[in-house]
Amino acid sequence: MIDPGTLEGLEALFAEREPGLRAFLPEKGRFERLRREMDDLQARWPDPRNRPPLFGVPVGVKDVLHVDGFKTRAGSRLPPAVLRGPEAPSVTALKNAGALILGKTVATEFAYFAPGPTRNPWNPEHTPGGSSSGSAAAVAAGLCPLALGTQTIGSVLRPAAFCGVVGFKPSKTQIPTSGMVPLSPSLDEVGFFTRDLEMASLVGSLLCDRWRPYPPERRPRLAVPVGPYLSRVSKEGMIHFRSVCDRLGDAGYEILPVHAMADFDEVVARHYRVVAAEAARVHARWFARFEDRYDPRTAELIRKGREITDAELARDLAGCERLGDEITGFMDRYRIDLWISPSAVGAAPRGLDATGDPVMNLPWTQGFMPAVSVPAGRNPEGLPMGLQVAAVMGDDEDLLHWAAEMEPLLRE
Repeated sequence: MIDPGTLEGLEALFAEREPGLRAFLPEKGRFERLRREMDDLQARWPDPRNRPPLFGVPVGVKDVLHVDGFKTRAGSRLPPAVLRGPEAPSVTALKNAGALILGKTVATEFAYFAPGPTRNPWNPEHTPGGSSSGSAAAVAAGLCPLALGTQTIGSVLRPAAFCGVVGFKPSKTQIPTSGMVPLSPSLDEVGFFTRDLEMASLVGSLLCDRWRPYPPERRPRLAVPVGPYLSRVSKEGMIHFRSVCDRLGDAGYEILPVHAMADFDEVVARHYRVVAAEAARVHARWFARFEDRYDPRTAELIRKGREITDAELARDLAGCERLGDEITGFMDRYRIDLWISPSAVGAAPRGLDATGDPVMNLPWTQGFMPAVSVPAGRNPEGLPMGLQVAAVMGDDEDLLHWAAEMEPLLRE
């Protein structure tokens, strides 16, 4: 592989991989711009000893997040002028840390289910997942070591698993969600992709509003949420998950089966009702003007959301709060530090007309809890598989620290 440590190497690698991958939105003069910006960085921080932690690191940004100097299309056919807004604080924070914006990455339409052209780096006949498709694929292909994404159901954790990279979704309110085209404001979260947990912890410390610098010194107690939730996993996914649990158990981790989320069917239904109701409200003016430009899947979501009353939405949002309290109650009762589960129902499915099932990620999003997908080997066809690790709300830094301790046991 060409060394992407310099812009010249990155440009060559980009020319080799991006045409088939299609992780980024096209940009004329991309590397001329990057050279100018790199010159500006070197002029701003001439002394290497004083440079910020992400100095010169190329970063991909999901095309639902606003970046000054770039148009935002949100994977849609709407005029970018109607979607524009101020730069996302997460983008600004990365720039302040010295990062270079490599470009906008492909997203599904409005971060829902209508996919873009991105392919899975491990097999181009398979989906990379979504909705942060381009961000996950770009990191997996080595085009950038860091990319921003967003998650409303499973849009960071699932593509991370499908593409074999680390994907982190923080606790609600840890990373500001302003500066983005929303789908469901109550559930939307900004997350990111990296190659490993060391980089994820660094980026988390830069982006999250609250970050404790002192890691826990003890080994975490793990739990598996058995019951209707885990029954959604495919046969292949369960075989792989059991092997991962065996590896962790052999390494000395205590793993406790806990019956949780007995009403999981309602948890799922509630989540999609909230997404539909809030998407209908977000898109009310745009949909009235540009209905014919929406993908049928997104249009159907908006039409369903119109039928949900404010009272019904308030009831469902209260249910989301109860789920978080319920899961936290289990953690308190059984002295659980982390939940472990498959990051997806299985490996990335074949085909590019869908992005896979996000159901395994849904409860941690709905419960506003931090979760990370860690690469955990591959299936017999060579496609990546992931382990999902979740913590109590607010323990983001402990989650990433403990996941980093597990990482060597999970990679094959």
